[in-house]
This record gives sequence, structure tokens and C-alpha cells, in this order.
Amino acid sequence: MNIGKVLSSTQSRPRLLIVIHSLCGGGAERVAVDLSTYWSEHGYEVSVATQTDASDDAYALTPSVTRIVLGTAAPSSGRLSGVLANLHRLWKLRQVIRRQRPDVVLGMMTTASVLAIVAARGMSCRVIATEHTHPPSQELPGVWLRLRRWAYPRADRVVALTSGTAAWLEHYVPGSKLAVIPNAVCWPLKEGEPVLAPPEKNGRFRLLGVGRLHPHKGFDLLIEAFRSISGYFPDWDLVIVGEGDDRDALQAQIDAADLAGRVVLVGRVGNIGQWYEESDLYVLSSRVEGLSNSLLEAMASSLAPVAFDCETGPREIIRDGIDGVLVSPSEDVEALAAHLSDLMVHESKRQAYARRAVDVLDRFSVARVMALWRQVFEGR
Repeated sequence: MNIGKVLSSTQSRPRLLIVIHSLCGGGAERVAVDLSTYWSEHGYEVSVATQTDASDDAYALTPSVTRIVLGTAAPSSGRLSGVLANLHRLWKLRQVIRRQRPDVVLGMMTTASVLAIVAARGMSCRVIATEHTHPPSQELPGVWLRLRRWAYPRADRVVALTSGTAAWLEHYVPGSKLAVIPNAVCWPLKEGEPVLAPPEKNGRFRLLGVGRLHPHKGFDLLIEAFRSISGYFPDWDLVIVGEGDDRDALQAQIDAADLAGRVVLVGRVGNIGQWYEESDLYVLSSRVEGLSNSLLEAMASSLAPVAFDCETGPREIIRDGIDGVLVSPSEDVEALAAHLSDLMVHESKRQAYARRAVDVLDRFSVARVMALWRQVFEGR
């Protein structure tokens, strides 16, 4: 179905409904906001349906986008309670779809995608599912895995961030009509709250990591790698920007290594661009990744990157030995320490990688990525 042709005789603007659990922080949440802003500015009437309200939002929707709060985020107390809660979510979402009459319903992440596919059954709209985390790393109950195998082949398209995730879906969720669309580098970076200025470096060098404080991000591996080389690089500090449940454990690791003055957990900041600009080297220590927004941003900010070559993600961004370093084997602390040491010693190599890293502004430009989304929205 070519939405543009159909709508010329029915309504002035195509309608897009984005379905996501919340906007409380994370890569998919940020992409949802970026997509809603872009398509609102390019002729679509956009609504975003969330289970939660705006009280915990980390990202703000543009005023031209309608926020629909389903109010269905309450946790379940048991299996029966969970079933009833999800039936209630389906009913509420189906009501929204009937009322909004969207041309495209876009589910963000697995559970929202499954709910969108089921809620839109029998309605005349395209339904797009998305995977923002590589599925083997997800911690989903078995019922959601079975629902995904049933639902995804019924979607008009299933969008994966990487070719690796698309290959996994092709094998384990047969019948899915797949497309690969990476995240775009939205440039220049927007500022929000909280604004926290980086401290003066005073002749020191800064190694920067960014992400949720979660085991997937491998910050425990990064801290151990830095500990092993910190004595050789007394003028380097490690700064980790982000927040999460692992804060206490990571801080305990830092204290035990006697690195409290040189490894800092900054927390979440709204002016991340300033932190990229005030750093000398970027490191991505993730055990698993979808497609790292922070890696794209760091490279766009002219930072040389070092990243574990985990199963998906970094290898589709970094051109190893050209604009950064892929560390293999993944999760090898000694290998990470060795590659960090190499770039910390050789400033000329850091600068050469940094000059080429900014190519991501073209390779992952908004124009290129949104052209791929337009094809999916219009069924091409």
C-alpha cells in the first residue's frame, strides 16, 4: 500500500502511532522521540502511546506530537494477574487505534511490538515491529518468546537495528518480513536536564564511557581493565556517564581498587555533547549491544573509539583499524587494556582515528536513515 497515494483522497496528513512502554531513558525511547519529531516535521500527524505517564520521562516530545497515556504500567503480582494486565493493555491500545485511525502503527521493542500487532488485528493500518536489543541477550518470559514467534510473521515489517539481529530473526522467527534500519546520528546533539559541566582537566586526559549502569554494558570489565593499566598512565582518568541499578556494585569495585580519585560515576547528564568534547578517548565495554547511540555520538564528536567486538552492533559502526578499534575476543579484559594502552600512548593514532570517525555523520545521517523508514512506512 502506498500511503501517500491513498491519503490524497482521504485525509491531508498520514497518521503515525508509536507504541512504547515509557520514555524514561534508553536507546529505544530516545529513537522513538527522534522518530516522532522528524515525522511530525515532515508531514505526519504523530501520536505516541505509552503505558506510563510523563513523571519519569527522560526525553521530551515536541509539542506537535500527541502523548497518549494508557495508564497500564502497574506491575503484575502473579501469572493470572499478568494475563489480565496484558489483556487490559490490549483493550486500551485497541481503543486508541480505533480512535486515532493511524495509517502506520510502530511498536518499539518486543513487548510493545507484539501488543501493537495483536491490538491492530483486522484494522486497515500497517503494523511495524522493531527489535532494539539483540534477542539472545533479552531476558523475556517464555510466553513473550512464543508470542513473538506467532506475531512477527503477521506484521507488515519487522525492523532490526543490525544485520546480525536480522539474521537471528530470520532463523528463529521464520516468516518475518525483515528490514535493517540503523539508528541515525541526530546532529547537533540536543541539551536537556540535568546539565552538569565536565570538570576542568588541568592537563590530564579523560577516557569516557557512556551508558546505563547495567551488566550488559560491561562497566565492571572496563573498571578492571583501567585498574590494570592505571599505574602506567597516572595522568589519565576514567569517567562513566549514566545511571542504573549497578551503581553501588560499581562504586564498591572502584573503592576496592583504590581508584576513587581517578574513576568517577557521573550519573545521567543532559549535556552529553559537552562531555564528548571534553574527553580524549571513548570506550564501549558492552557485553551485548543493539546499535550503540553513544558510540555513534562519540565518533560524530571526533572521538577515537575502542569497543568490544560483541555479537552485534560495534562492528557495524567501527571500521576496525580505520576509525577505531574492535577488541576481540569480546569480554577479554586483558585485550581491552592492551588496546586502550596503545591509544593512550599514541596520540597521533588517536587523532587519525578521530578524523575518520566523523564519517558516521554521513554514513548514519538522518536523511539516509529516514529514507529507509519512509520505504517501510509506505510498504516499498
